[in-house]
Amino acid sequence: MNPPTQSKLYSIEEYLKFEAKSELRHEYEDGLILEMSGGSINHGRICGNAYAGFRHRLRDKNADCEAFPDNVKVRLEAINQFVYPDTMVVCGKVERSDKDAESIINPRVVVEVLSKSTVDYDRGDKFHKYMQLESFREYILIDQYRFVVETFYKNEQDFWEISRVTGEEGELYIKSFDFSIPLKELYQNVEFDE
Repeated sequence: MNPPTQSKLYSIEEYLKFEAKSELRHEYEDGLILEMSGGSINHGRICGNAYAGFRHRLRDKNADCEAFPDNVKVRLEAINQFVYPDTMVVCGKVERSDKDAESIINPRVVVEVLSKSTVDYDRGDKFHKYMQLESFREYILIDQYRFVVETFYKNEQDFWEISRVTGEEGELYIKSFDFSIPLKELYQNVEFDE
């Protein structure tokens, strides 16, 4: 199913109806329906590994937090948008959008796997979009082409701190939950180009 023509703006209801019937995923940006780019095998592996890593560790900590995979939308009420993070974690009760009961409005941690076509968007505009969410505390960007992960963490003074971990032996520390995930685990079965 092709996205509708963008010669007009679409209501949220039209977007949700279209998205429910589509085999591809689309984001919604204040009236525009935007087709998401196709993912690579490495992208899919890293997304799955990140989701599994969070899910496993959160269960072990008996935390009141839950990981969600890349097929669950986030509603950004303040700017009238729907986006799909690659992985997210919600703590406490899952809060749903009043526009779409299948969209979450309170992620604490968001993970994006960088690709050549999305790196600028994920680092810039998409990060700023997530900042509209009061619950949002930690943003993790995973490079799919090499062992590099960057984390942005909103500290107690509401300033964003950045950390970077590199190399196959590195470990990604998640400040929100005080645990680490080895990069070897995040990149399991990933095949880098020579």
